[in-house]
Parts: sequence; structure tokens; C-alpha cells
Amino acid sequence: MPRMPERERLLALSERDRAFWAQDGVVLAGMDEVGRGPLAGPVVVACVVMPPEPLLEYVNDSKKVSEKRREALYERILSTCIEAQTAWVDQTVIDEINILEATRLAFNTAFAKMQTPITDVMIDALTGLSIPAKQHILIHGDALSYSIAAASIVAKVERDRFMREQDAIYPMYGFSQNKGYGTKQHMDAIKAYGPCLLHRRSFLKNLL
Repeated sequence: MPRMPERERLLALSERDRAFWAQDGVVLAGMDEVGRGPLAGPVVVACVVMPPEPLLEYVNDSKKVSEKRREALYERILSTCIEAQTAWVDQTVIDEINILEATRLAFNTAFAKMQTPITDVMIDALTGLSIPAKQHILIHGDALSYSIAAASIVAKVERDRFMREQDAIYPMYGFSQNKGYGTKQHMDAIKAYGPCLLHRRSFLKNLL
């Protein structure tokens, strides 16, 4: 099947967003998280308000974009957006309150940091946030909304950069490659060396 032309793909990805952009008085943000599943490191949430134009080429679900392209898009998103904020909740809090509540906390915190008066938020899957805006939940939203896709890239680039930095401190776990996810090499390293300060103890009960 031939690939869809990029402009056509962007118009399809932004269809839901453009319905909000067309309404007077509506300010739309996209929100997404990265890092719910890993055995180590923080969960990171980004909240991003994108303008209707220009639609940035290659913005997509961060999992579908190469690392090199994500890095370039991250800079373009931050220089183009109306505002972007991130919030991080680390492994100690995740262990204290569980990953779902930690993710909600990160969403609430990222939204609270925004200075832009947001009326509506499109969110990838998560419900029940304590934010003063209308919440529009999209399953697999990072593949269905331009604003959520932009947020997913911002969150992923920031978290991946952090995990690469941690690789220099804890080289035995391969964080630069696995970003804290439970690959075989990572789990074998935990068994051999035990967990480090970055590991989520509540995620390792069965492994240890």
C-alpha cells in the first residue's frame, strides 16, 4: 500500500484537533505520558498547546517516530507551540502510591504548570483527572490527535534523555538502550546486581 502524502496524513491526524481550533473561545491542549510500564525511572507527562498552523511534518505517535527524528521534532514543537510543560513523578512516589495514581499526579501537575487558559484537553486513555478543563479521552490518542502526538514526543524525548544520562551512572542495566523497560538483558542485570535507586521496587516483587 503506498504511503499517504505527509500533508494528507497530518490533516487526518489533526481532524479532531481542528474541530476544537475552529470554535471561538476554545483553547485545546494535548496530554500524554511516557513511562508507565518500565521497571525503573520516572513517569513523565507533557501538556502541549499547539497552534492550528503550521502543522509540523512528521509529528506522530512517538512510538512510530525514530529517535533521531523525535529529537528534531522536540525542538520544533517547543519553538512552535503556544506552551508546553512537563511533570515527572519518580520511582519512590510510584512505589508509595502505585503507578496509576502516580500517572494521574503527573497529569494534574503538568496541567497546573500551564499559564495558558486551557478550556479543553485531549488525553490518551487516562480518566478521572483533577483539572479545571473539559477532558476528552481518546484510546490510542497519540495516533488519533495531533496535539496528543506532540505531547507524546515531548514526554518521550525528555524521559529518554534522562535515562541515557542514568546509563552513565548505572551502566550495568543498559538504560540507554532499554530506557528502564523490562528487556531480558535488563532483568538479567537486576538478578545479577540487584536493583539500583532508580528501580521501582513495587514492579520487581516477582523478579526478586
